[in-house]
Formats: sequence, C-alpha cells, structure tokens
Amino acid sequence: MELTDINYIKRLLKRHGFTFSKALGQNFLTDPTVCPQMAEACGAGAEDGVIEIGPGIGVLTAELAKRTKKTVSVELDTRLIPVLAETLTDCRNTEVINADVLKTDLNALISEHFPGMRVFVCANLPYYITSPVIMYLLESRLPIESITVMVQKEAAERLCAPVGSRSAGAITVAVNYYAEAEHLFYVKRDSFMPSPNVDSEVIKLTVRKKPPIEVADEEFFFKVVKAAFSQRRKTAANGLSSMLGISKNDINEALTAAKLPSAVRAESLTMEQLGTLSNELREITNG
Repeated sequence: MELTDINYIKRLLKRHGFTFSKALGQNFLTDPTVCPQMAEACGAGAEDGVIEIGPGIGVLTAELAKRTKKTVSVELDTRLIPVLAETLTDCRNTEVINADVLKTDLNALISEHFPGMRVFVCANLPYYITSPVIMYLLESRLPIESITVMVQKEAAERLCAPVGSRSAGAITVAVNYYAEAEHLFYVKRDSFMPSPNVDSEVIKLTVRKKPPIEVADEEFFFKVVKAAFSQRRKTAANGLSSMLGISKNDINEALTAAKLPSAVRAESLTMEQLGTLSNELREITNG
C-alpha cells in the first residue's frame, strides 16, 4: 500500500465512504518524503514509545512503527478508525485510540502503554488546534522527551521566535518556558490532499528538565505574560492594567523595580525581564 499515492488514497477513502471534514482540518500528505523525515527527526528509537495525534490514514504512523517499540495514535474522527485498521494491519506495534486528545489523560496513557520507555510526541497537527494541543502537552508536564509537529508556517514562526523579538507573543513565552523550540524543515501546501491555503513547517520542542527562569508564582507569571501581550500596539503597562485590574501606579512601581521603562512593549521583554516583572508585580499587589 502506498499511503501517499493520490489514486490509492482516493480508492481507499471511497471504499470506506470517507469525505474530508473542513471542521477537523483534514489534509492528508501526498509527499512521500515528509513523514520519513519527521519520524527520523523525532529521535525515537527501537526501545522507545511515541504518541501520535491525528494519524489521518496512517502515513506517519507507519514510519514511526518502523523505528520504535510502540506507537499509540489518538484519532478524534470515528470514521477513520476502520481506515486505519486496514492501512496499519501490518504494523503490529501500533495502537489507535478513538478519543479527543484534549480530553485524554495522557499521563495515564503513558503509564499504561509505555512502561519503562522513553516517550516522544510526533504528529501532523490540524491547524485549528495547534496551540491548544501544544500547550496541553506542555502544561500537563508529561514525562516526554520532545514534541515534533507539523504546523502552519506562520504558527511555526511564532512558536520558535526568540523571546524579546518582534515575532514573539504570549505563546512564544509559554513554549520557551517549558521547551527549547527549533525549526526543522518546510512543507509546501501542494504536499497535501486537499491542499491547504498555507505552507507548513515541521518544528521540534525539546522539553526542558526545568524552566529557564525561576518565578515566585507560575500561575501569576502566565497571567502577566498573557496580559502584557494582549494589546500589542500599546505598552505592556496598558495590557497589564486592563487585563489584570492592577492600578497604573502599582504597575509603574513594578516596572521601576524591574529596571524597565514605563513605555516598554511586551515583545521587547526577555524571559528574565518578564519573570522579574511578574515577581515585582506579585509582591506589590500582595501588599
């Protein structure tokens, strides 16, 4: 079976009565070079386990199965389960779970399916859930080595941007807090069926053993980050005041204590400066 052959894909899907769902962001790869590269870049070896999200018809799954001890694929679309049963029939070290990954206890899944193994995540993520899935994976503090994913090119640029650059946003800071992000390679839009309106990129997030900064209150830190970036055309102080309900006097006092100018914009702040500002704001607002 050639899972990237357009004619084969059409026959397979027709046989199962499957039609693409725009709501689920379904675009199946037809470029045979992409998934082998992804599976290799993922870094999982013969004694390791991999969690895949949104396997589609199993193109990446089959490549992961060649390289790993076990692959567990989480697929939301019930209609694809019988398709995957056919395409992965020879991949005896794979298991497909019909579930919503955002409602799945992944720590429990890892304990059940990957005892004693290093675990990696590798997936072609539907564009509409890119950020929620990545943040769910990171915030769950899973015992995983890395997350290798294909995402929309624009999202990749934001996720991998240096903190403190014009391209950075709240998601950049959050990802950088939990992982080290890197660009791997681009994937053109005509590599899919049907073709999306944008190009894609494969990126890798290597999970940190500990965050790059220490903050007094992690939950408050992320609230500060989100608020600071909420009004990108205005100063960080404006966003902090309107989103957190903190007085301008308290914010200016915190900025001064953090040795930052009152008109500073969020995208110019480094990770260390954001951490210091969060700590100062917390101390001032707690009285």
